[in-house]
Amino acid sequence: MKTRLIGTAAIAAALAMAGCASTSPGYGSGYGSAPQSGYGTSCYDCGTVTRIDRTTDGKPNVAGPLLGGVVGAVAGKELARRNTDSEGRRNVATAGGAIAGAVAGNAIQNRVEGSGMYNVHVRMDDGRTMVLSQAEVGGLREGTYVRVQNGRAYAR
Repeated sequence: MKTRLIGTAAIAAALAMAGCASTSPGYGSGYGSAPQSGYGTSCYDCGTVTRIDRTTDGKPNVAGPLLGGVVGAVAGKELARRNTDSEGRRNVATAGGAIAGAVAGNAIQNRVEGSGMYNVHVRMDDGRTMVLSQAEVGGLREGTYVRVQNGRAYAR
């Protein structure tokens, strides 16, 4: 009698637990699972951004500082020529103008050329990892779920 009662209770408990299991589409298994699209299948070209690195092209920035230095030196020499008779002061003004012009030229060139490229690291739903190089990230950040199309990541 007791074994029959225990067996019936075990079957009832198993049926109750089976009712809690879900196979509905779009539901993940919790932390670490990627969102799914469609009916239980994950998106082949979708993934999660794991890291975004800002890169530069690696070329030295010399045109802006060089032009700025020349313009600064000429301006410093002209100002000193009008305001002093001392050759030493003219030389100091020329050197100071060259330094200030080089700093200003570098800042202007950096602002005009932009910030470089971004390497967007994406862990795809199927486990692959991709690194995409793109000019702007358009609101992407770590943890953003994205779709990769034509070598670029787009937020979903």
